[in-house]
Amino acid sequence: MISDPVIWRPELTAVTVILDAAPDEFETAAPVDPHALGALLADEAGIDGRHVIVADAAGEHRLWLRDPQPGRPLAAVIPLDKDFITRIASLLRFHRRLFGRAAGPLPRGWPLTTYRLARLDLMLRALDLRNGGATYRQIAAELGREDATKLSASDWKMSASRSFAVRLVRDGIAMMNGDYRKLLRIR
Repeated sequence: MISDPVIWRPELTAVTVILDAAPDEFETAAPVDPHALGALLADEAGIDGRHVIVADAAGEHRLWLRDPQPGRPLAAVIPLDKDFITRIASLLRFHRRLFGRAAGPLPRGWPLTTYRLARLDLMLRALDLRNGGATYRQIAAELGREDATKLSASDWKMSASRSFAVRLVRDGIAMMNGDYRKLLRIR
């Protein structure tokens, strides 16, 4: 099953390039037509502007056109926040694409690595099991730690399998309570 791309709030996603009307003094500023950049994976208009995801073999481009008026010269907005470097890297990728060159790779850490995706899968499974009434020992066994069922009570308390299950449930609860937004941060 292939799902539609998710458009995240730009302040949460450092790889989103923010474009707004260029000041009048910048006569050489160019308009941006997302359709001219390639296939659009998403194109949503809202009260805050237009959110677009452009396909690219090296990795998609996420754009927020705050002034979606067609043909209007645009400028990039780079917030001076903790994601400044990632925002610049994303803007440089987009700039290369805009002028017909290869965009280059996505910023390091975006998208999620195979390891992080696998750990998220384990966290969600552990959280589902715990919410279904499973004990940490049952969770550990269900997630591939067969030794969990064979350990004595005292050995179980100090085992790596128990720590594994407890960490997964703890981290799953944190994700459920809002830490999922950290997935959008580049490490």
